[in-house]
Amino acid sequence: MATNLRPLGNHLVVEPQEQEEVTALGIVIPQTAKEKPMQGIVLAAGPGKVLDNGKRDAMSVQVGDKVLYAKYAGTTFKMDGKELLVLTEDDVLAVVL
Repeated sequence: MATNLRPLGNHLVVEPQEQEEVTALGIVIPQTAKEKPMQGIVLAAGPGKVLDNGKRDAMSVQVGDKVLYAKYAGTTFKMDGKELLVLTEDDVLAVVL
C-alpha cells in the first residue's frame, strides 16, 4: 500500500496489525479486552538519522517489513479512514521474519 507521507529523519509510518479476535481454542476476545497492537507493517520510512559528523545513518527497517514496537510508542493518527502510527526507528524492537 502506497502512502502520500514522507517521514523525516529516522521516523517510520506503520499500519498497526490488529490481533485475532478468536484464540486457538475458539474463545472470542471481546473488544474491551483487546490489547493495543504492538506489531505492524512499515508503510513509509525516512532517510535516516543525521549524525553529529553530518553523515546520515542508514535505516535498518525498510518499507514492507513487519515490525514489533514498544507498546505505547509513537503517535497515532487517522488518514483515509485507517489508523496509522508514526514512530522512530529506536521504538522498533524487532523485525518479524
